[in-house]
Parts: sequence; C-alpha cells; structure tokens
Amino acid sequence: MKCSSKALFLLVSLTLASFAQRPETPQTTETPDNKAGAYYNFAMGRVYNELAQAEGNREYVNKAIQYYQEALKLDPSASVIFDELTDLYVQTGRLADAVSQAEDLLKRDPDNLDARRMLARIFTQMARGTGPDSKVDDDYLHKATAEFQKVVAKDPKDAESWVMLGNLYRAASDPPNAEKAFDSALAAEPDNEEALKGLAVMYSEMGDSAKAMEKWKALADKNPNPHTLASLAQQYEQMNDYKSAAEVLRKAVAANPDEESLAQSLAYDLAEAGQYDEAIQTYAQLAADNPRTVPYPLELSRLYLVQYGAAKAKHDTAKADAALAQAEEWLKKAQALDATSLQVRDQAANVLDAQGKTADAIAELKTALDEVPRRHSANDATHRAIALRHLALLYRSDKQYREAIDTFRQLTAMDDERFAPEAWMQIVDTCRESKDVPCALRESAAALKKYPNNPMAIEEHATVLADTGKVDEAASEMRGLLKGDAGDDCKIQIAVAEVYEKGKRWNDMAKALNEAERLAHEDHEKEQLDLEQIDFMRGAMWERQKKYDASEAAFRKALELNPKDAQALNYLGYMFADRGVRLDEAYDLIKKAVDLDPENGAFLDSLGWVYFRQGKLNEAEGLLQRALDKMQDPTVHDHLGDVYLKLGKTKEAIAQWQASLREFQKATEADNDPEEVAKVNKKLDEAQARLAKEVHQ
Repeated sequence: MKCSSKALFLLVSLTLASFAQRPETPQTTETPDNKAGAYYNFAMGRVYNELAQAEGNREYVNKAIQYYQEALKLDPSASVIFDELTDLYVQTGRLADAVSQAEDLLKRDPDNLDARRMLARIFTQMARGTGPDSKVDDDYLHKATAEFQKVVAKDPKDAESWVMLGNLYRAASDPPNAEKAFDSALAAEPDNEEALKGLAVMYSEMGDSAKAMEKWKALADKNPNPHTLASLAQQYEQMNDYKSAAEVLRKAVAANPDEESLAQSLAYDLAEAGQYDEAIQTYAQLAADNPRTVPYPLELSRLYLVQYGAAKAKHDTAKADAALAQAEEWLKKAQALDATSLQVRDQAANVLDAQGKTADAIAELKTALDEVPRRHSANDATHRAIALRHLALLYRSDKQYREAIDTFRQLTAMDDERFAPEAWMQIVDTCRESKDVPCALRESAAALKKYPNNPMAIEEHATVLADTGKVDEAASEMRGLLKGDAGDDCKIQIAVAEVYEKGKRWNDMAKALNEAERLAHEDHEKEQLDLEQIDFMRGAMWERQKKYDASEAAFRKALELNPKDAQALNYLGYMFADRGVRLDEAYDLIKKAVDLDPENGAFLDSLGWVYFRQGKLNEAEGLLQRALDKMQDPTVHDHLGDVYLKLGKTKEAIAQWQASLREFQKATEADNDPEEVAKVNKKLDEAQARLAKEVHQ
C-alpha cells in the first residue's frame, strides 16, 4: 500500500529529528562515528525509497540509492542495507548498476559475502529476464550459481543461499544437486519452509509422488496456511486420492471460511471422491453465496444427475425421480443466468438423455454447437471440444455410427493433444462396435501414422490386428511399448495376454500373464488391482480350455482380492450354470453381479440362463429380452431360442437362432467361435425340420 504524502512527510520529519545536528546530505567516510553515519544514511535511503514508491519520482530513486550507497561505505557489513539496495535495483531495473556496485565492493574485499549475495541475486534476476515470455538466460544462470556456491562455501549455515542455489539447480534441470542444496538448507535450518517447498516441487516435477507428499505434509504440519494446505491437496489430486485431498481442504475451509477458491476446490474433490451429498451441500452453499455465478448451479445439476444414475441402477425409483427433478431445477437456474452458454446447453443435453430423450439431446447439442460462435480463447475451444465429444458419444449410443465418426473427426481436426488422439481411438472403437472391420483397420492405421509414438494408438492398432487374426504382429506391436517400468509394463503384458486370448494361443497367454504377475509384485502401489485382473483373465483362459477346477480357483483368487468384482462373480456363476452344476450357487454369484451392475446386458443374460437351467422359463424369457435391449449378442439370441423351444414356441426359437447367426457373421475373426456357430446351425436345422413336420401334420 502506498503512503500518503502527508504520512511520508511525517516519516521524513521524524527521521530528520533524530539526526537534528546532521545536514540532509550523504555523510562521508571521514565521519568518525561510522556506525551512526551508516544508520543515518540507511534511514534516509529508506525514506526516499518509500517516497519513490509513492510518487514514482526518479529523483527520489536516485536519492535513495545515493543514501544506501553511502551507508554501505560506512558499514560494508550491514546485510539489511544490501538487501534493500538490491531490492531497489531490481524494482527499478537498474541491474547493471547493481552488478557494478557489487563487483566494486568485491574488488576491495573479496570476502564480503553480502556483496557476493547481492551479485548472486542480481544475476538470478537477470537469468529470469524481465518480459512475460522471457526464457532463462543460461549464462546468467551459471554466473548466479557460481556466486551462491562461493557464498555457501564460506558460510555453510546460510540456509537462504542454499535455497536460492537449489532453485537455480532446478532451473538448470539438475535434480541431484538441487536436492543436495535443499537438504543443506534444512541441515542449517531444519524448519526452513522454502527448502521444504523447493524439495516438494522438485519431487513433483520428477514424478516422485511419495517424496513430494512427504515434504508437502511437513510443510502443512509446520504451517497449515491456505497455500500449504491447498498445495498438499493438489498433490493428493495428482495421485487421484481425492478423498485425502478433501480431508485436507476441509481443514483449510474451516480456517478460512470466506475463501471461495478453497471451498470450490473442496466441492470438486468431494465430487471426485464420490462423496456426492457433501459435494452437493458445499456447492449449494457456494451458489447461495454467489447467486450470479453460473458454474455452481451447473455443477449441482451434474451431481444430481450422477445420483439419479446411481439410484436408477439400484431400482430406487423414488430416489431416482427426486434426483432427476433436482438436476432439472438446478439446470433451470443455470439457464436463467446464461441460456446461451455451451456448457449449460451441454448439460441440458445430459438431462434430456437421462430422461430417455436421446434424439432430443442430440438435437439440442447439435443446435448449440451450430449457434454458439467459435471464439478463440482456450476455454472456449475446450468447451467446444467437450460438447463435440458428448455429441459423438450420443450418436454412438443411438447407433448412428456414421454421424458419430464424423463428429469425432471434427475433434481430430482440432489438432489439440488433449482431444485429438483420444478422438482417433474413439473412431476406431466406433468402427469396431458397428462391426465394420475394414473401417477399424483403416482408421487405426491412420491414427498410428498420425501418432506413431502414442501408446493408445499403438495399443488400438494392435487390438484391431488381433481382431483380424494377426496375433503375432499385434503382440509384437504391444511389446514395443515395454520401457522397463514395472507398473506400466505389467499393464502392457496384460494387453499382450489379451491379444493371445483373441487368437486362442493359450500357452502364450499364460506366459504373458505370468510375466504380468511378476511385474505386479514389483509395483506395490498398483499390485492388488493388477493381480485381480490377472486372476480374472486366468480364470477365463482355463474355462475356455475346459479346465474348470483351475478356472474356479483363479476366479476365487480374484474375488478374495475384491469380493465386489462383478465380472468375476458373473463369469464364475455362468460357468456353473452353463454346465448345469451348482445352480443355487450360480444364482447367488450372478445375482450379486446384477445387483452391482443392474443394467449390464451380459449379467442379465447369465441370470436368465440360470433360470433356464432351473426350469423357470418365464423368468428366463423376461431377463433375456431385457438383455437384448442392452446388447445385440449371438449368445443371448441363442439362449432365448432355447427358452422359446422349451416353451413350445418353435417359430420364435427359429427367429432367435437366425438372429444369432447374423450376429456371428458380424463378429470379428477373433470373436467368432466356429464350434458355437455349428451348435446354433444344428439347433436351427432341427427346429426348422420340426416346424415343417408340425405344418404337414
């Protein structure tokens, strides 16, 4: 804050009154009382420094510098004079003058550490540059580093200089020396916050989350202010530990209830952690405190829509209806504030889709993208990309595959690394979902050409190759991604195993899973999740080879790691049901899977198949019809054909088996099972012969 002229006049008067016998001119080195003279000149320098800041008068700057310089002549050991003079040189851009002054002092006394610190600080400033787009000047960076090295060599207890040296090493991309410098600062001053912060930031940059977290925790424990707590929360966010981030931010908000940004971050982390009720409560308070701010009602509408989906999945109609009503209500509030916003209209499409009005959702989003002008800010481009992606996904869910691909292609044309590569992969997935193998091959090859080093592009292309039976080529491409990192390589070996699974190369699949398991044990942070997937894949592998005991053991291991693994519950239960054994246990297993994911077509098919095996034909028919509403799959059609035949509905059974064969024809080479196709053909032939007899009788 700038002082008023009256306040500065008073400051000058008081300072001068304390030196009433001295003239208002710089004192010379011949003054007997050097300390007193230094203090007087320093005080006058500070007065003119304040005047310069208040009035912006160059003459005051010159006088301030003149007084500080004279103070240094009288007392070259006064650190505070060096500090204030250095700051003044930096603030006024007189860096060359500062260098000359420091170098002149060092010529007279090479051991003057304050002069050397001054020179090091000025070189540091010169290394940074002055403009907003300035790049680091390596020459001055090296000069600053050399000066601070000399300082700490003479004064190893100078924690501040160690911290500056650590930051310079960081800027020079020299983490080992930066770490040593920050550690030396902490050795000199164990509670030095800047050293802790420097280490925390450096470890974050290096990707060492554990060490970064340790330092941020130490900082937050030592000084739990909004900055340190927010930084600690951000570290948790980078590790996708939103629950812990929210716990930290609760403390920050409690200590600073009026800080909107903290409450906003807390609401976000609560939502990401799945703590929707508290997130809604926090956003609602933010909306009440800021009634003209669009994002808060918009986020509330989105959160209530999430709760609607969860309640609908659990068949809790009352809760689902209430949540959808709230989503609509908060959307209206957002629309009242800004009806033309692309984000608001995107959410309107979400609400329409939740209401089962997918066609209306598509129309709303398409119109919004046409009507909202293409602006040039990064935020506008981001919002447009998000809306385009949403529109493409809506088209795909509505089985408008060509429109979905065309919309995803608009994202690839944006040439934005945040959206374009993923959009290419979505195009390939859309081709695969529509059973258009030539399209999938063509688009995956184009994506790989565009992004030859992108792991997603490589994996997608390998998957398509495996779909077409080129298993060795696909596995080779996947193995090209191995880089020696246990966690990443484990996932790649799992993907290799999936490639071999498509080719029914069981021995090769087993070897890849064994290697993945070895790597999983090396990466303890992700071990359980990877092992669960590995055990599941082993279970499926053994089942496909009709080694049922080994398969069951593998699925049991996966369920020990995660009793709520719906896929494992379903697969194990289906394996029993398909063989007609342990049907009660099969029912219990699959029912748990359905309860965890009520809209999953595969799980509904499995439950329907259990009912068929138990002779509960009407229940089986209803569930299998529901499964077909979710997915068009040859096995589901086959199962429903069996149910209809048992019910005496031969024509309906024939129609289902014909539909099953059509779906088999659409399947990729890897997904097509000649043995299953032969079984369906046999059933169809027998049913048609039976129907012909019935007609002639």
